[in-house]
Amino acid sequence: MLAMPLISQESSERMQMPTSNGNMESMPGMNMGPTSESRDMNGMTMQSSSFIEFLQSHSTSGTDAEPSSTPSQMLMASHGSWTFMFHGVAFLNYIQQTGPRGADKLFSTNWIMPMVERKLGPGTLTLRTMLSFEPATISQRRYPELFQVGETAYGRPLTDAQHPHNFFMELAASYDYVAGENTMLSFYLAPVGDPALGPAAFPHRVSASENPIAPLGHHFEDSTHIADDVITAGITHRIVRLEASGFHGREPDEFRWDIDSGKIDSWSTRITLNPRQNWSAQYSIAQLHSPEAFMPNEDIRRMSASVMYNRPLHNGNWATTLIWGRNQSLLDGKVGNGYLAESTVQFFLKNYAWTRIESVDRTNELLLGDNQIPIGFTERYIGRVQAYTLGYDRDIGNIPHLSTAIGAQLTWYGVPQILKPIYNPHPAAVVMFLRVRAY
Repeated sequence: MLAMPLISQESSERMQMPTSNGNMESMPGMNMGPTSESRDMNGMTMQSSSFIEFLQSHSTSGTDAEPSSTPSQMLMASHGSWTFMFHGVAFLNYIQQTGPRGADKLFSTNWIMPMVERKLGPGTLTLRTMLSFEPATISQRRYPELFQVGETAYGRPLTDAQHPHNFFMELAASYDYVAGENTMLSFYLAPVGDPALGPAAFPHRVSASENPIAPLGHHFEDSTHIADDVITAGITHRIVRLEASGFHGREPDEFRWDIDSGKIDSWSTRITLNPRQNWSAQYSIAQLHSPEAFMPNEDIRRMSASVMYNRPLHNGNWATTLIWGRNQSLLDGKVGNGYLAESTVQFFLKNYAWTRIESVDRTNELLLGDNQIPIGFTERYIGRVQAYTLGYDRDIGNIPHLSTAIGAQLTWYGVPQILKPIYNPHPAAVVMFLRVRAY
């Protein structure tokens, strides 16, 4: 298989892929730097020269966008009229937390994304799946994360814990039709997929690429990246994209190996703007029907806005994301907000340093701990939690097509007064990990 180690900003020619007979064919959405050689593609630097070409690369889940200069690491090969691509990452993590609610655990977070594409009629067909082995590599249907809430395990709502991803994170087909030089129509169908809501989800953001832990604001900002029965249509013109989606609103249940299909009962719409190679912004709004199993009568209106900045560096890259997410209950009107700022810098080729800062509203669900929800329980917001993370890792070894790193990160928290007797005033968490990424 041929390697595509990095997409970055240095090019003006369309990428060429060798066919089975050795000839070169053009692949939409990619450019090849002038120093690259067609014989093996190792060391090739590539970029998307326009917003439309970036979207055609399908390097994120769903129809999400990042800045056109954003790097993407994957393996590539072609056979006849088909182009095959593969990328993925796995972390082996050990976490230790302080305080009465703290815990420790060894677990793995991971995903892989194989996809194929070819010309079909006047457009391009892409078939893609994303799989995660977390149902097997995260025991007891959770890993420890202080102040995290959302979804269930063993019939009880998760508190101070993050759920694993489903085995099927995405099963999707998309079709892109370029109508002239500056306009593209896109259609996306997915039994399991990512509707047009929010920014690229945390497992796929370059600004979060070295952080193995989910954001506390996940269920304000990007939790719909695994939704069922998704249909999306979009139009892109120059630097602007408009999209609308219909999908099943209930979040995945705790049985992570299956597909939780259901009727299309929720909707979202999103506008994305990529004004320059290094910038991307989006605003989206959605109505989610009964997303949480333990609050089946509650519908949610979700809004999200984000700005992404990516800057390729000599022997590195710098990616930053700012996100605001808001949930409004359509049952009782309560409103919660989540704010996130994260940034990852790659320097001297093998070194990565990152930070994530969050401020997230939390409800009295945290007061329940691992207990069942009592009869008559009414959820309400009780305070805002801050989380501050710093991390570093470094690539080691020299295994072909695998980038292996060892690293660690420290997170400390700002705790509202009502929660201090439960968590202590200054809880913290340390994660040490081994990271493997295909390239």
